[in-house]
Amino acid sequence: MARKESLLSAFKGGVLRLREDGGPCSDTSPHLASLCQLLECILRKGLRREWSFVPGWGVAASRCPWRGASVSLSPTEPAWGFRRRDYWHWLEQLPTGDSGRPTPLSISIQKAGSCEKARTAQGRGRYFLRLALQGKVLAAAVQQLAQTPRLLEFYDPVSSILGNEDLLEPFLSLLLVVTEMDFSLDLQNCSFLDESWLLPVCITYETVPCRALGMVLRYVDGRVFVTEVLPESQVEVDEVVLAGDILDEINGCSLRNAYSGQAGAMLQKLKGQPLSFRLLRWQWHDGGVYEPLLPYLKVLKEKEPRFQLQRSPRCRGEGESQRLQGGRLLYNLRYLGRTSIGEYGGKEVLDRAIPAVLERHSAAREVLFDVKEAEVLIQEKTSSKLLCRYPYPTISCVGRYVDSSNLFAFCVATSPESPDGSTFDCLVFASSSEQECEEIIRRMGKGMVSVFRYHHSEIVEYQELLFWSTTCKI
Repeated sequence: MARKESLLSAFKGGVLRLREDGGPCSDTSPHLASLCQLLECILRKGLRREWSFVPGWGVAASRCPWRGASVSLSPTEPAWGFRRRDYWHWLEQLPTGDSGRPTPLSISIQKAGSCEKARTAQGRGRYFLRLALQGKVLAAAVQQLAQTPRLLEFYDPVSSILGNEDLLEPFLSLLLVVTEMDFSLDLQNCSFLDESWLLPVCITYETVPCRALGMVLRYVDGRVFVTEVLPESQVEVDEVVLAGDILDEINGCSLRNAYSGQAGAMLQKLKGQPLSFRLLRWQWHDGGVYEPLLPYLKVLKEKEPRFQLQRSPRCRGEGESQRLQGGRLLYNLRYLGRTSIGEYGGKEVLDRAIPAVLERHSAAREVLFDVKEAEVLIQEKTSSKLLCRYPYPTISCVGRYVDSSNLFAFCVATSPESPDGSTFDCLVFASSSEQECEEIIRRMGKGMVSVFRYHHSEIVEYQELLFWSTTCKI
């Protein structure tokens, strides 16, 4: 009779809870992390230690210890010793199959083994488990283990689950249930799997070429921290990056285990190109500090006593009405209407176009206004449905109404591809404050200038002050 195993009972409960959530399981599921932790405990239970050759440590004495010599370990000579195995060590040795062709399982193992962000056996094993959940190959991995006697020897048949036939069968049944479930995981979010199953909040920040971004960086144990967002810089205007965040990728290139100055060197190579940053937030979903960051932040504080975590963009006031969507701040505005202004779209027409819209007394429409790096998006507030998109090359001017400090407007070409020339419309909006109105105009103006320079191949350089030992400004 098989022994009762509490880990299997707990794992079964975790699988049932995850199924009850319904729909594809994502990283925000409250039961995902606990299920992964239970799965990892099962895979580690009963793993035998490995007697292996450990380079760099050995016996300093020339005589054998059993003949009475005192023995000490020397860091200059090799020795034999025990190495703690992890489940990744048998996963990476699984047979690829008789045909030699890649299978979904072998592809997942290869991806985990070559992941630049996972540096340890623990990190690679955890990354594989996430790949296997999404790719539905976890049961296949355990079945292949059961058919490979030399790898089964990793487990003690008495104390383990995977090495015990009576316990392996119910475990495989549970894995087949998991295989039927759908997962939608952010597989790029793997930079902290070496330390924790707890994943940070990830944000994507895209920006157009500019002379200076305005971030001060410091390198701590291979991670690139933003220690300051410079006033009046492009980064401050875009209101995405916060002091305390980590630069995880630049244009898809990993910065995990980065050397001092690597981020600056990458930006120099990418000068004049649009940039896409993948950021890891210092702040977790509950509003507190992401726990695995605490040791890093302690070191950072020792190196820079004046460093402070930034909780919100400096440009944003407490009373302003804005919404966070996909890591971007959208303005809650009232759309007052539009009017045709003919074939001239210069800023001079705003003085007559804005009053013309106001005189109609049309019902205002609540919208979300997104000032992006290359375009302006306008969404319906209630449903977030996209109403219109205006790339900066189609916008001829933007400005504020003199008689009302919270009104602004911009002109757009209605037929930019027409051979007869464009006609222009003027769109009018009301913001919650004069400060917000000025902020929107300033951000749109910088976007229009940046895109103009980019499309006209003007020389746009990154002005970088690099302190190559620890700190740099970009």
